[in-house]
Order: sequence, then structure tokens, then C-alpha cells
Amino acid sequence: MLDIKFVREHPEEVKRTIHQKNQEGTKGALIEQVLALDKEWRAIKGKGDELRAQRNKLSKEIAEAFKKKQKPEALLQQAKKLPELLEASEAQANTLEEQLQVLLTHLPNTLHKSVPMGKTDKDNKEIKKIGKPKKQKYEIKNHAELLESLAQADFGASAQTSGNGFYYLQGEIALLNQALIRYAIDHMVKAGFTYVETPLMLRKEVIGKVADLNDMKMQIYKMQDEDLYLIGTSEHSLIGRYIDTILPEKTLPFKHTSYSMCFRKEIGSHGIDQKGLYRTHQFNKVEMIVICKPQESMKYFEQLKKITIDIFKGLGIPIRVLAICSGDLGDLKHIQVDIEAWSARKQEYFEVGSCSNLTDAQARKLKIRVDPGTGEKYVPHTLNNTAMATSRALVAILENYQQKDGSIKIPTVLHKYMYGRKVIGKKVNKK
Repeated sequence: MLDIKFVREHPEEVKRTIHQKNQEGTKGALIEQVLALDKEWRAIKGKGDELRAQRNKLSKEIAEAFKKKQKPEALLQQAKKLPELLEASEAQANTLEEQLQVLLTHLPNTLHKSVPMGKTDKDNKEIKKIGKPKKQKYEIKNHAELLESLAQADFGASAQTSGNGFYYLQGEIALLNQALIRYAIDHMVKAGFTYVETPLMLRKEVIGKVADLNDMKMQIYKMQDEDLYLIGTSEHSLIGRYIDTILPEKTLPFKHTSYSMCFRKEIGSHGIDQKGLYRTHQFNKVEMIVICKPQESMKYFEQLKKITIDIFKGLGIPIRVLAICSGDLGDLKHIQVDIEAWSARKQEYFEVGSCSNLTDAQARKLKIRVDPGTGEKYVPHTLNNTAMATSRALVAILENYQQKDGSIKIPTVLHKYMYGRKVIGKKVNKK
């Protein structure tokens, strides 16, 4: 959500962003609507200020007349009319301001100068590759079929009990899932993040301010007959916690991390169309957020990006970093990079994490402000990043560590979490 003062003073920049995001068709006229409504709101607000000034002036004149033992009948008649006029003016100003705030939520955030221009995800730009994919001389099995053949997962039962997009994990693969969670949390805590347990449901007032409007419609589950929504990421709870809050500047930055179950409808062209772990309605994720001073947000953006890179480097998974283009960028986002892991089976990269700087757009919607102690309060910047979505990480491990006999080596950094196990699916000869 943009600051109305910024829109008022830099309308051409806002128009340029709408053009860069290829949104002229849906938002081309929006900037003019915002400016017209803002002008009307300021005029009504000015009228209210004049009425208040008039009321103050009359109050002084009436008080002075009484001191002189005069009967200010005409002044009293004027003063009697003012409350009704002022109430009507304030009501009209409040209505216009509410309408203005709604329109502002539809304007996209400004773009960082490094964001590549493009229309779709086809125009996203590779920044760099890290790690070299191995050349297997044998066929890599589909991860879902492999897990079922090893009795490590049951997708048939989950489809029967819950529908497509769910899964049962058991035995070593379930332990590996937990190992990934603990590995990611350990990494985050060592990086100086405070671990937080969050609610898994949020009220509409909160979810509507932390998520993109499109996510509200397409991805987020609503509880029937309740003003509650299941979170699609713990970022929503971590940031939503500070709705309508004034933070002392000396407490910044807030660096928080959380593990949670996440829930997404995943409606659209990438819907739930096959069994497995790649795209599901329910999954485990370790997330991180930062709330910081505006001048520090790009520094933290680089730090957050590096954390996810280091996590997957530690796992020994080949990855690449992808800059998201203007047309593929969510409206709240100023800049975003995705971390993609190598699929040994498909011989291509797939998304395992996403790092975003939202500048003040999200905090402004949530009415989060910072008190510097001296001077005017300001809106902080917020950032979020995926440390690890374990279902995606499991797919990467199952493909990149799959052996010719169908067993799966466990990455060395996870051995300490696996109760002595170093391989999944390999029979051990017992004497």
C-alpha cells in the first residue's frame, strides 16, 4: 500500500510502475481515481478545519461578550449550528478517506531499480547457479512412486481421507522431514533470529492486510461460519502480530523465525493434478521476517537471501537464484528473488524458496509505526523469506541423493537428527 503523499507528489512514477507491471488494463485509470478522490477528501477536510477554527473563534467571542455582561444572541445562534455542520463534514471526510484507503491497496508497490522488466515468469532472470548437478547414469524414479515402493508414504490413503494434495509420511522419510525442520530452525537461531510459535489462523482484518488480494481469493482457506482464515505461511502471523502497533526505534530490527504447518488451496493452472509432495494443500515451512528501518531494508534483503542459499548449500543441493521480473511480482513487493533447486529427474530447476522486500507497503496496511523517541513517527520496512518448505526440500533430496538401487542417502548435515540413520530404504543385514 502506497503512501497517499507519495502518490500525490509522484503520480508519474506510480503510472510507470503500473506500466512496468503490465497492469494498464486493470489499473490504468486507478491513479486518476485516487488523485481525484484525494483532492475531494482534502477539500472536505479543509472545510472541517475551517468549521473548527470558526467554532474556536466564536467560543472566544462569546466568552468575551459574557465577560462584558453582554447578550451574544447572534453568536450563540451561529455556534448552535456548528456541531451539526462539523459532524456532517467529518462523516463525509471519513467516508472519502475509507474509499481512498481501499483504492490505495490496489496500487502496486514501487520497483527496485534492479528488478528486470518482463510480462510473465518466462521473463525472470537467472542471477547465478551454485553447485554442479551430478550426472546420474541411471533413471531417477518419481519421488512419489519411490516413497510408496519403500513404504515411506501413502498417497492413496490420504486421497481417500482428505482428497488430493495431502499425504501420509512414515518411518525414515517422516523423520527426515522433522530433521529438515530442526536443521532449518538451528540455522535461523544461529543467524540471530528469535524463534516464535504463531497462531495457525488469523482474522480477516489481519490476513487482508498481510497478504496480496489475489492470495485471499485464490489460495487462502476460510473457516466456515468463522472470521478466521488458515495461514498460507507463518509470515502472515509473524507480521500480523504487530497490526496497529507503535514500535520503539531502539528495538529494531525485529528478526523473527517460525516453523508452522501451512495451508493453501493452490487454485489455478498449477493446481493439485498429481500425487506427491511438490504441490500440496498442507505442508511444513520454516519462515523468517524482518521489520527494520527503511534505510536498512536492502541490506537485510541480501542477508535473508544468503541464509536460504547457505541452507541448501549445506544440504548439498545444486541451486540457482532467480530475479523475479516486474510482471511476475506481487503488488506488495518491491523486489523478489526465488531460490530454485535442481531436479535430477526433470533436469531443470524448481522453486524451493522466495525472498522479498516489501518496503513500507505491508507495514502501512497494518498501521505499524516506529517511534524514534525524538521527532515524527515513521513506517518501517518489512521483509520475508522462506528458510525451507520441507516438502520441496524432500523432493530435492529424493532426486539428488537417490541411488541406483532406489535407496536415498541422507545429507551429512542431517545425520545428527536421524538417530544414526544415513540411508533411507536400504536393508541392513542383521547378524
